[in-house]
Amino acid sequence: MLNLPNLLTLSRIFAVPILVFLLWPSFEMSGSQPLPLDYLLAFGLYCLMAITDYFDGYLARSQGTVSKLGIFLDPIADKIMIAAVVLMLVFTRDIENWHVIAAIIILLREITVSGLREFLAGLQISVPVSQLAKWKTAFQMISLGSLILAGGMPEYGIIETVGIWTLWAAAILTLITGWDYLRVGLKHMD
Repeated sequence: MLNLPNLLTLSRIFAVPILVFLLWPSFEMSGSQPLPLDYLLAFGLYCLMAITDYFDGYLARSQGTVSKLGIFLDPIADKIMIAAVVLMLVFTRDIENWHVIAAIIILLREITVSGLREFLAGLQISVPVSQLAKWKTAFQMISLGSLILAGGMPEYGIIETVGIWTLWAAAILTLITGWDYLRVGLKHMD
């Protein structure tokens, strides 16, 4: 159970509170933003977490150590990380105004698909991850990473622009892939 892939997944879960702490606004400053150094440290941790997300699955498959615990924990670790970062970026107003709608779409889809997967698992029906869902995840990771990095490097406005554009791209893909999962799930609901 405690093989390297599972330890990487668990490390991602245990790193979330540290990431939240780094993104928490500093009370030494006026306003509600973390310090630029905190953003940069959060960005480094976020990148490390994203790398472990890739390697835990890769190692499990290549070493033949895919486990029920890993299958269970990996999507939970992903959802916890994404939800925590989205909530903190809204809290610090790095995601604000109309862009909060894109963040809400992403959070609602993650919750809905998690519930749907749990329901279908009870029926012993597996829904494989589509290629489009992988693109959605890539856009989410790029978006949130860019928005964290933008807080640490506010003089480079292009980073924030990339973050906002990819946030909306992720939201659009989120709607499409969420509908795909829901459509499959509805076939099994009587």
